[in-house]
Amino acid sequence: MKQARTLGFLAATAILLALPAAPSRADETLKLAIGQRGNWDTAITELGQRAGIFKKHGIVLDMLYTSGGGETQQAVISGSVDVGTAAGVMGVLSAFSKGAPVRILGAQATGAADFWYARTNSGINSLKDTDGKTIAYSTNGSSTHSIVLAFIKDFSLKAKPTATGSPSSTLTQVMSGQIDVGWSSPPFGFKQMDEGAIKIIARANDAPLVRGQTIRLVITNPDTIAKRKDALVRFMDAYREAIDYMYGDSPQVLKDYAEFAGVSEAVAKRVRDEFFVKSLLDPDEIKGIDQIVPEAVTLKYTAAPLTKEQLNELIQIPPRKK
Repeated sequence: MKQARTLGFLAATAILLALPAAPSRADETLKLAIGQRGNWDTAITELGQRAGIFKKHGIVLDMLYTSGGGETQQAVISGSVDVGTAAGVMGVLSAFSKGAPVRILGAQATGAADFWYARTNSGINSLKDTDGKTIAYSTNGSSTHSIVLAFIKDFSLKAKPTATGSPSSTLTQVMSGQIDVGWSSPPFGFKQMDEGAIKIIARANDAPLVRGQTIRLVITNPDTIAKRKDALVRFMDAYREAIDYMYGDSPQVLKDYAEFAGVSEAVAKRVRDEFFVKSLLDPDEIKGIDQIVPEAVTLKYTAAPLTKEQLNELIQIPPRKK
């Protein structure tokens, strides 16, 4: 009888060992809206998910891409998604000041690699040549929208700001003559520049609004914070780790980005090394907030400067783990 009990115990143990190990916690799915598919700085979640970094933190990402920060922001405010990345800082300040349910989880871009261009044969060589011309931005409330408004203010232009959507749709409109000056972000437009079809006439950092200041954000809404705060904390932990991975020694990240963006690995490396220093992606601080708040009033995004108390409510960045 003792031998039978022993054999039964061993058989049960063998069955348990053969079963797959149960996870310590179930993975949580977060829905994301991401402005501009294919940009290096908006590929953090894509590359991090491919590398298994978000999975390691118990997070699965369900990602959709928008035409710009304005659309991303609306998806977050409506509750259609849990998190938005690359939302324009001015648009977020404007929405919050009007009572919209939006909160800041982190910085997405400080400074920018975006550029504005014209057809080589257009006669437009600088922003000074854009009076009476149309100049593109992605969507209302996006960072590119605020940059164009800053160009107009800082350089006393009489250009006509025009929403054109994504870099690819903008390029089509420029080349067909519908728009005079287009906008893009690396690597979009490299091919046309190399062929001599277009030329850069301005860069985002030409605007004082952009230089050294956070222009795009990672955002969420109060309901998600209230119900899924732990998941958001783990998301930001994984987000930071994904950025470290993107600037590490692994050759896989450039292979994955090249495949994702539809470019060569050489172009992928050029985009990262020449246009996107790692500090541009630092999520832990909204830099230049003392300048951004009054600028939002000047550009008519807010009626009055946000108070310290309002900013404390708006900015809820989970602290980095020591």
